[in-house]
Amino acid sequence: MTEIPEHLLKRSRERRSALGQGDGEAAGAAPAASTPATTTPAAPAAATPSGPPTRAAAPTPAGPPPPKPDSFVVSRYKDRKKVPFWAMGALGLLPIWMFMYVRSVTASAQEATGPLGMGAEVYSNCASCHGGNGGGGVGYQFSEGEVLKTFPHIEDQLRYVLYGTGAYNVAGVEIYGNPDREGGPHLAGARGAMPGFAGSLTDYEILAVVCHERYALGGADGAGDYAEEFETWCSPESEIFVELEGGAMLSTIHEAHDGVLTIGDGPAAGSAAD
Repeated sequence: MTEIPEHLLKRSRERRSALGQGDGEAAGAAPAASTPATTTPAAPAAATPSGPPTRAAAPTPAGPPPPKPDSFVVSRYKDRKKVPFWAMGALGLLPIWMFMYVRSVTASAQEATGPLGMGAEVYSNCASCHGGNGGGGVGYQFSEGEVLKTFPHIEDQLRYVLYGTGAYNVAGVEIYGNPDREGGPHLAGARGAMPGFAGSLTDYEILAVVCHERYALGGADGAGDYAEEFETWCSPESEIFVELEGGAMLSTIHEAHDGVLTIGDGPAAGSAAD
């Protein structure tokens, strides 16, 4: 290796120094040493993920509409006072109490036996002419004792109901009841035709309806002036009624009972009061 003399190295350095200064004046000062600039790389753009497209989120459904306000009637119903629970038992028993009350006040009529027990039902055949309460109409009045004035004896009334106006007119019998009746006697046919019920009603049904007309409508007193008649004909223990139910006939019932007037098998004039 060849050694370079010191004076040559010195000269070479001076020359490089001179050359370097001249270049700087001509081209502008340049940095003696260039330091490489460091740049920060730009952040890469966010990559869009690959793959199938994602579904957009479904919109949140709206809630149910608010309820309609109650009408006036409904609001009043909801605001009403409620029946206390303890009172429900008493209300449930109310129909039973009502039934027992009605039963108690009507028991006497429903429990009637004998002729009077049957007579009210049979009277439906007569009510259209004589009135539901016996007040009269097309036919004569029974109530307020009128029937008792016409027939002071039950046998005359039974006979007239059996055979009716037509048979009396045919037989020529005008007065079928009391000939001395207050206000004058009743004449057959004077208030229209009275049908005869022999054959359409049984003999015990005819007795039952006559008892109803005399005692329930007419006002006869079973414990007073008509006590004997009531006991014989219309009481629940009436032997005649029992015999008629068993097949006996009104036309011949007098044969088995003392003190009973003959009814017979046809019209006959009525009898006066004793």
